[in-house]
Amino acid sequence: MGVRMNVESLGIPDVKLIKPRRFNDARGFFAQTYQQKQYVEAGIPSTFVQDNWSRSSKGVLRGLHYQYEHAQAKLVSVIRGEVFDVVVDMRKTSPTFGKWEGAFLSEENGHQLFVPKGFAHGFLVLSETVDFMYKCDDYYTPGDEYGVRWNDPILGIDWPDIINPLVSEKDAVLPKFEDAKYF
Repeated sequence: MGVRMNVESLGIPDVKLIKPRRFNDARGFFAQTYQQKQYVEAGIPSTFVQDNWSRSSKGVLRGLHYQYEHAQAKLVSVIRGEVFDVVVDMRKTSPTFGKWEGAFLSEENGHQLFVPKGFAHGFLVLSETVDFMYKCDDYYTPGDEYGVRWNDPILGIDWPDIINPLVSEKDAVLPKFEDAKYF
């Protein structure tokens, strides 16, 4: 059986937009959201060990987060609602160091984003509510939490127009990119 998804490299080649195939009929749809063999064949060889689920309201901005000693690759998706999902390359030796990529992920489009190790990650909720799911290839480790400020002008992330996003106190004081810890 062939691969049932379309995989696109974005402007940062290690970041992949995955479009699983959906089978629609009068009852709804069916989609295979993960099958390790197909992801390995598509150049995503991560072995995922942890699944996370977050629910957020419209205008919530989470991020930009990463772990350093226990860096995580992530496979992110939305099962209800819509987000603008963003990754920032934090790898000093990368030709795309300090660059960002963004993608709209929603229950309607069913797209996923593969976030490699060495990237900060965050999202902005565009719908009334969102259920956001992500697989990680390493365990969450308390004390190994890092991040970069979502609105740092050096990064110049083109977030969709939501005035005054709701950001946690912790995220509001994340360091600017120039002061962040790099890989």
